[in-house]
Amino acid sequence: MAVTEREATAVVEAVFRIESARIIAAAARIVRDVGLAEELAQDALVAALEQWPRDGVPDNPGAWLTATAKRRAIDLVRRREVYARKLAEVGRSSEDVPTPEPVDPADPESIDDDLLRLIFTACHPVLSAPARIALTLRLLGGLTTPEIARAFLVPEPTVAQRIVRAKRTLAKAGVPFEVPYGEDRARRLSSVLEVVYLIFNEGYSATAGDDLLRPQLCEDALRLARVLAALVPGEPEAHGLAALLEFQASRTAARTGPDGRPVLLAEQNRARWDGLLIRRGFEAFQRAGSGPYSVQAAIAACHARARRYEDTDWATIAALYGRLLVLTPSPVVALNRAVAVSMAQGPAAALELVDALVAEPALRDYHLLPSVRGDLLARLGRRAEARAEFERAAGLTRNERERELLRERAAALGDG
Repeated sequence: MAVTEREATAVVEAVFRIESARIIAAAARIVRDVGLAEELAQDALVAALEQWPRDGVPDNPGAWLTATAKRRAIDLVRRREVYARKLAEVGRSSEDVPTPEPVDPADPESIDDDLLRLIFTACHPVLSAPARIALTLRLLGGLTTPEIARAFLVPEPTVAQRIVRAKRTLAKAGVPFEVPYGEDRARRLSSVLEVVYLIFNEGYSATAGDDLLRPQLCEDALRLARVLAALVPGEPEAHGLAALLEFQASRTAARTGPDGRPVLLAEQNRARWDGLLIRRGFEAFQRAGSGPYSVQAAIAACHARARRYEDTDWATIAALYGRLLVLTPSPVVALNRAVAVSMAQGPAAALELVDALVAEPALRDYHLLPSVRGDLLARLGRRAEARAEFERAAGLTRNERERELLRERAAALGDG
């Protein structure tokens, strides 16, 4: 059944947001160029916008987009091959013609997962660490440039330049679309873990939009974390990341109410926490180490062990955040530590720590800083100041659900 152009556009955008990583990965496996694969995915999106209003939305829109991108990728490869043959026929060398590499024969260690190949390709050492993360978030997370900039707390033009340069660099270097082995895999693993972590975080607490959660991102990141842990069983941080994401994902159902509104940790119904994911988290945690992801998994484990919010071991959590701050010095980690300190030692002690972060340039537009400060001020009875902080936080966040919650907290404080 035909649909209006507006309806088709809404469906296309929603499906592409969810399926873009798989579409790009499927095309990249054929053309062996992630930048070109992204262009082919965009071509498929344009084709959907042209055809769906006339022909109707297909039963499986994601599969339609993927098939369209793959057909265009195959056509492109064939045109390249024809061009190469014609050059050879007229006596010119075709050695410099960019023809596609043959698919590698099956390897006993190979993993048939295009998404995993896409991550390792985007995390190639030829790119700088910031470029690897930005590119993979764009390709696998389906995040826009503004969303990535928000995640990195850097200007949007900086992220845009990183992505463009990263794709050009990969193409120029002829980076193969594969899961690496041996030392090459070890060199790229830390960046891969960081990317998976950031993708999960974007799904767990969306930077922008009308929904707090983007479950598909969480599911993709969790699945990739499990695959990575199986791929490198002797790497403690891979298990630490897997444990962390299992614990975090276990709370998903309790984090929002029936209307999609956020539910704070203290108010969550812990009976809705997923026991299977918690058990999987503890299993992975047994093989974790002492690195940053493992420490964060230990913090998440403290929450998982508490049957009630009142039973939470905040003193241990504060100590673990202190350890994490040594491993990965960051104003965001310092802010999280301050929250734990507020629960273990009281709001006054925590407010001193938060006030010391107010001048941090990286936190200037970070909505959780005034949000945390507002909570501490409210607990100290400084209602007017708390209300101003919640209003400022509401003005900074780009997530509509968070904005509603922050405005409600501000309104609940009255005029102070």
